[in-house]
Amino acid sequence: MSGPTGARARRPRQAVRDRVVDGVLIVVAASLGLVAVILQTNEPWPEPAWLLYADRVVGVLGCVALWSRRRFPLVLGVVLALSSAFSETVTGAAIVGLFTVAVHRSVRATAMVCALSLAALIAYQLRWPEPTTPPATVFTIIVLGHVATVAWGLSVRNRRALVTSLRERAASAEVEARLRAERSEHEAREALAREMHDVLGHRLSLLSVHAGALAYSRDAPAEDRTRAAEVVRENAHRALQDLREVIGVLRAPVGELPLPGVADVLELIDEARRAGTPVELRDEAGVTSDDRTLPETLGRTIYRLVQEGLTNVRKHAPGAPVVVRIVGQPGEHVSVEVVNAAPGRPPARHQGSGTGLRGLGERARLVAGQLDHGPTDSGGWRVRMRLPWPP
Repeated sequence: MSGPTGARARRPRQAVRDRVVDGVLIVVAASLGLVAVILQTNEPWPEPAWLLYADRVVGVLGCVALWSRRRFPLVLGVVLALSSAFSETVTGAAIVGLFTVAVHRSVRATAMVCALSLAALIAYQLRWPEPTTPPATVFTIIVLGHVATVAWGLSVRNRRALVTSLRERAASAEVEARLRAERSEHEAREALAREMHDVLGHRLSLLSVHAGALAYSRDAPAEDRTRAAEVVRENAHRALQDLREVIGVLRAPVGELPLPGVADVLELIDEARRAGTPVELRDEAGVTSDDRTLPETLGRTIYRLVQEGLTNVRKHAPGAPVVVRIVGQPGEHVSVEVVNAAPGRPPARHQGSGTGLRGLGERARLVAGQLDHGPTDSGGWRVRMRLPWPP
């Protein structure tokens, strides 16, 4: 369990555990105070009786005050340390207070309370020395007890800091993993958007050309109108299929569209010819007939270049003849260019956004290739891409 839900679930368990620990420490402090009371009963008390009762009252109050040790550790530690200068029964509570300061406060504060407690106990021993135990032994026990208490408290504090650090690292790693997954999904959807731009742009350009022909050539022969209507119907159907595929991919958590390869360039050119665009294919590398030696990514990039080139010809140079040329060999480079002649009639008045060419540039950079495009000397247009071809 992790995150806010896990944190909320840990809080009740942590509170119960803290109260159990508090209860155990109070019992330990009370037990030490009870031992002190027993020793006081068995030994003569030379001081006034009220001082003895005050000693025991302070011891009881010190044990009760330990219930709030987590809220005021430093104040409670100082008060209990000072109280141990005249009360023997509060010594156990003072040791617990020192332990609490070591766990919850800085090393400097711990050293201060430890020195104050040592001074108070030494003052008590000097005022009321043990009759049966040498002073050096008593002082050694006091010092070693304080050192052990502080060491135990610092150990608990360091362990808690380590556990907190590990939890923070685990939470950070979980956040990073989620961000990586989201970034990967975002990149996959961006790639899907580029694919759909190319696919639907190609289909819709065919629809636009032939729908325009039907609208402005009403006196055309019936055969031409029938052919144009068939192209419109076929590409509208294919556009709907493409949209169904992309919707299916977007609904699924993981997936991608079935992507075309270089062998599909033949179908692309045949489709353009049926739509009325004269296209000549010069495949000097032989990749459209046998694409086994060409990596899948390169084949898909070549397909998208030809598709975008033919789409742009239909938009900006309708009816112009087109030459698609593919040259290269494994171990060197493969070069693909789409060149159209000057348009026979003025194109429709619209300004392209350049999204398709920018997408081609991104594709070229992804496979360490180069893209260049521009007008030819004869008034046409050339789009060319050079890609590395592994052996």
